[in-house]
Amino acid sequence: QAHFVESGGGLVHPDGFSKLSCRVSGLTVRHTAMAWYRQAPGKPRQWVGVVEMDGTTYYADFVKGRFIISRDNSENMVYLQMTVLESEDTAIYYCNKNDPVDPWGQGTQVTVSS
Repeated sequence: QAHFVESGGGLVHPDGFSKLSCRVSGLTVRHTAMAWYRQAPGKPRQWVGVVEMDGTTYYADFVKGRFIISRDNSENMVYLQMTVLESEDTAIYYCNKNDPVDPWGQGTQVTVSS
């Protein structure tokens, strides 16, 4: 069974930067398309982007070139680097397979506010 532990969130000022980490166990990230998701208060969970097995990345339109997903195969970790953060990016961020499985991790809260 796969497990995901997200970390790195916190309070960020508008136009600021944040890098989230996801420690994965129970599967090998280099053999899996891994994605980030987020859920804002009162809204459904939404897909943020994916790093495919070959390393290619794709992002949701709202990312607008501001985010980068990467992975560390040796550590079996996935990262989400976010820049030019906006208040609309305030959410709990989760990682999971691009075809997500249960259980989800606890996520990490990112709050963008001055």
